Amino acid sequence: MFKLDPEKELSEEALEALCMSGSDAIMVGGSTGITYENTVDLMSRVRRFELPCVQEVSDLEAVVPGFDLYLTPMVLNTEDVTWILERHRQGIERYGYMIPWELVVPEGYIVLNPEAAVAKLTGAKASLTEDAIAAYAQIADKLMSLPIVYLEYSGIFGEMDTVRRVRRGLEQARLFYGGGITGPSQAIEAASAADTVIVGNIIYDDLEQALSTVAAVKGTAE
Repeated sequence: MFKLDPEKELSEEALEALCMSGSDAIMVGGSTGITYENTVDLMSRVRRFELPCVQEVSDLEAVVPGFDLYLTPMVLNTEDVTWILERHRQGIERYGYMIPWELVVPEGYIVLNPEAAVAKLTGAKASLTEDAIAAYAQIADKLMSLPIVYLEYSGIFGEMDTVRRVRRGLEQARLFYGGGITGPSQAIEAASAADTVIVGNIIYDDLEQALSTVAAVKGTAE
């Protein structure tokens, strides 16, 4: 899945290449600079193509009707309840009467790069042992029954042995991996360790390398 940031510039040619690449879906979201206007703009551009388009909700002011799914992160490794429950409570108070609950999918986020914008924003305790990471994942899977566990390394390539251990410990949740994928070799490694691979930053740094990850991941799945 390609993750597109509404705050970043992306040409029409690049967007078409991404949407026609064979990717399973486009995710729209980011940690900072997300507005209703730039989210609407990006969604409308993606909607010209026939592939699922999902919003990862990071700002209540930027929730836009019309996406196929709404992925709702709950940052598990923060002591700030804002990012576990409070923002969610505020959203339900404000929009509860119009929320399409059948399209809302919660994610158990484990943020693992202390220098990443999302770690700084949420106050995530990102320097964790492998045992702690696996335990957080099992909280999401077994105690909270969340359908997605998301290992977010955001900007660095993670430890694949840790990713594999987390996956082995999950019973019903799907494991998303994101972070530091700069080409097909890393995409293959991540695809062998997780269920879903999220490719983001490299889109804006080297589009051809980003596009090459699709065939790499699809080949691993086969």
